[in-house]
Amino acid sequence: MNQIFAFLFDNPNFQLLDMILGLCLFLFGMNLMGQALERRAGGALTSLLGKLTSNKIAGFLTGVGVTAVIQSSSATTVMVVGFVNSGVMTLKQAINVIMGANVGTTVTAWILSLSGIEGEGWLTLFKPSTFTPILALVGIVMYMFLKGDKKKDTGMILLGFSTLMFGMDTMSAAVKGLANVPEFTQLFIMFQNPILGMIAGALLTAIIQSSSASVGILQALAASTGSVTYGAAIPIIMGQNIGTCITALLSSVGTTKNAKRAAFVHLSFNVIGAVVLLAVYSVISAVFQPAILLQNTDAFGIAIAHSIFNVLCVLLLLPLSSVLEKLANKLIPDAKAPEKIAELDERLLATPQLALERCRVLTMEMADAAYNGLTGALGCLDSYDPEIAEKVREAEDLTDHYEDILSTYLVKLGSHQVGEVTSAEATELLKLIGDFERIADHSVNVLESAEELREKNLQFSKNAEAELAVLTKAVREILDLTMQSIRTGDLSIAAKVEPLEQIIDDLKEALRTRHIVRLSQGNCSIEVGFVWSDLLTNLERVSDHCSNISACIIDTAHHNLNLHETTRNVHLSDSFYAEQLAEYQKVYQLN
Repeated sequence: MNQIFAFLFDNPNFQLLDMILGLCLFLFGMNLMGQALERRAGGALTSLLGKLTSNKIAGFLTGVGVTAVIQSSSATTVMVVGFVNSGVMTLKQAINVIMGANVGTTVTAWILSLSGIEGEGWLTLFKPSTFTPILALVGIVMYMFLKGDKKKDTGMILLGFSTLMFGMDTMSAAVKGLANVPEFTQLFIMFQNPILGMIAGALLTAIIQSSSASVGILQALAASTGSVTYGAAIPIIMGQNIGTCITALLSSVGTTKNAKRAAFVHLSFNVIGAVVLLAVYSVISAVFQPAILLQNTDAFGIAIAHSIFNVLCVLLLLPLSSVLEKLANKLIPDAKAPEKIAELDERLLATPQLALERCRVLTMEMADAAYNGLTGALGCLDSYDPEIAEKVREAEDLTDHYEDILSTYLVKLGSHQVGEVTSAEATELLKLIGDFERIADHSVNVLESAEELREKNLQFSKNAEAELAVLTKAVREILDLTMQSIRTGDLSIAAKVEPLEQIIDDLKEALRTRHIVRLSQGNCSIEVGFVWSDLLTNLERVSDHCSNISACIIDTAHHNLNLHETTRNVHLSDSFYAEQLAEYQKVYQLN
């Protein structure tokens, strides 16, 4: 025990505390840079994932691109598990992306290999120790003194990279003296046993849950000690690919069968690839005994070996992706009862831009449900249909469900570190879902008015029916305009909603007044009058919510969250508003 303590804390050749400090800075810098890259490239990530198809090459390249951006195959795989669990991605798509992630993660090793550049003159310009201090200075200035999320995120990327490279240098300096320790050399001779090397790589990576980090540690040891041979490094690299699967496996706990299959595919892909290539490596090593396996490697050599291994795994198993899919389906069979899909998976919260994009998709589904509910209810006013009535109520239940899960999820999203733009978009969605839920509520109220007329055998007068037709036509148009504006983001369409809302307000008051006249003349009963009043109120309130939605779209486009101020300014000074109002007055005239 005393000898171990002396080696760890009293050995001039090995500084344990400096090694721990370097490792902590390395992991922190990698995490910092990865998060900032995710925020900075959020739109690019959304675009990449939006192009997913069942095509193997497209899915593979998507995995490569996303992982190269966020610098973590584990994060990409967890993201994929979340998408599969939400039903956004099929298992077939997930397999191709996972394979691409294994190649994309090699980018980190190539970046870290820059620390091994040696020589004089212009070559030193590429060595991180030369430019990292400058990057750190630029990064802190951008982060602390410049305004705008993108500039601050860029500064954070530079700071994260600088911290990562400083941690790498600290680790290298801490273990540099181990080159003079015979026991350390013997340790890596032992790792030349392929099985022991693979186990060591798998355990290290499983503990720190990052293959990029474990490769970085191996690169630091190789560069600083010069005692790591290719024969020891290659099995460790193979084991690292197995150890990185622990993150996805933990993430799949409590998910759907398909999400568990995605995590299993990640494990089986890495295990099969490592075992097959380890067998080939062992045969070559035993039969041919290549001299290169006894040569000491460096950071560049490890980056090359890491890339070659991952590319070979993909070449071996990408053509067999359908076999992996069948294997996963066989070993993880479907449950007897249908599984409930998590429409919003909390794993996606780690990538706010992607989580927000998923919220947008569900908000549009909610909008469609509200739209279909109201148009169905209006149809029942003209000709009642029990099947349509049931669909109207189902649509209202669906919007209630969406409001519940979306509002909860968006609040959780707000608790993560998000930029001003993402925060504003989340606020916009929170406003929108409230208005769509209320439109669905009013559709049920309109339906109940139609049912009351039918059940009590009540009927509006001919004049009342003609007047109501004008109002419902205006409501249909304002609803159509609202849906077009939210689907396309076209501000010119959104601007047409507010003047039409004013027309509907005026129609409501005019129809209420005309009803009172008919009532006083005995041309309408009080019982019918109650239904009439409810209809006018609900239809007018639908137009109010359409106005809120269109104003929210305009506000967000102009980065202004003050809805009432925008609406008031439109009424007071917008010439387009006045022109549209005049046009609508011509169209929606009462006889």
